[in-house]
Amino acid sequence: MDWTALILSLELAAATLLVLLPVGLVLGRWLANTRFAGKAWIEALVVLPLVLPPTVLGYYLLVSLGGASPVGQWLQAQFGLSLTFNFAGLLVASVVFNIPFMVQPVQRAFEAIPRSLGEAAAVSGLGFWQTLWRVELPLAWPGILSAMVLTFVHTLGEFGVVLMVGGSIPGETRTIAIAIYDEVQGFNLAAADQMSLFLLVVSLLAVAFSFLASARTTQRR
Repeated sequence: MDWTALILSLELAAATLLVLLPVGLVLGRWLANTRFAGKAWIEALVVLPLVLPPTVLGYYLLVSLGGASPVGQWLQAQFGLSLTFNFAGLLVASVVFNIPFMVQPVQRAFEAIPRSLGEAAAVSGLGFWQTLWRVELPLAWPGILSAMVLTFVHTLGEFGVVLMVGGSIPGETRTIAIAIYDEVQGFNLAAADQMSLFLLVVSLLAVAFSFLASARTTQRR
């Protein structure tokens, strides 16, 4: 087991989840509760990373954030920051790539809440934040939990995007998925088997936990 790559992957997954959770809650709830002419285009942009080949997404991120791009040059000049071939670049790529895994389940969860409940809460004198905290979030929790689990586990297995943006620098950008690829390339199948089995078990347990937690929440209702 490449423990350095595993720890890096866990750190990347945790950081991605931390960044995307508030974004997913705000964007998912907004998409669930608003109707406007261009909504389909916004939803298409949210889903795009899900259907776009990871290498294509990684290429465009590399081109748009690299040192030769206007954004890359501005970040370097103003903050001395580079977003390619380092952990910061991996995080940006991971956040973009995981947007649909966070936003879509959250949006569906909020869409499933009857509007009459919000109206009843308003009539009862509850403000926006009280309604959100005491009514909407508890009802949407199974979807939010699923989004969190999917985002975390999917980040652990990211390959194409992180390879394009970060390469395979040990201790810096070499995640466990890239480590598996490197071991296969080096014909070290025993190590690849070990790490692949680990990811398989973790993914299965995480998804099973998500389903069990959602089922228990539904039963309590």
